[in-house]
Amino acid sequence: RMVTQPFRGEGDIDVDASVEAFEGSGTRRRVRVDDLRARAWSKRDTALCLVVDRSGSMGGKPLATSALAAAAVALREPDDYSVLAFGRDVVVAKSQDGRRPGAEVVNSVLMLRGFGTTDLAGALRAAAEQLSRSRAARKVVVLLSDCRATESGDVEAAARSVDELCIVAPEGDDVEARALASSVGARIATVAEPSEVPAALVEVLDRN
Repeated sequence: RMVTQPFRGEGDIDVDASVEAFEGSGTRRRVRVDDLRARAWSKRDTALCLVVDRSGSMGGKPLATSALAAAAVALREPDDYSVLAFGRDVVVAKSQDGRRPGAEVVNSVLMLRGFGTTDLAGALRAAAEQLSRSRAARKVVVLLSDCRATESGDVEAAARSVDELCIVAPEGDDVEARALASSVGARIATVAEPSEVPAALVEVLDRN
């Protein structure tokens, strides 16, 4: 997106925004370079892909947790996010480059029912494909799952194919999730109730 920012040797000088940089009058006018403003392209800071496990092991409360997570992600990065739901197959609730009201995305997640097997590797590959459409400097996959894969596929290789992976797992059912996080260097948090999702997202997305 085009933005006005301090001139750093790049972009086109925005004369209207740089008026205060000029001192004096006539031929004696001087320019304070530090006060010049320029119009230049700027990348969005962060793109998110929320990947929701809807397999048989994730029914009930975990799906309510996923709906709240979808709402939180839609509020955090309303212009650059996607939401995927997966079991054996991957369903796109919102694509990275598509536009859809946040309420509709949340309703789509609420309508999911937990069933079937878990193709975790396929879901992570789909997330990487979604984020490849973004021009953001930081691209993060947020995975809500117990990470108990029941379909064949190299989960660790798929996890390493994404720029940055964060995992939010159910409290008390997080053994496989912690093992995956440890093996690929992902950050992880657990939640016992849907209301704990916002704090968990802050925890895993904070790089400090």
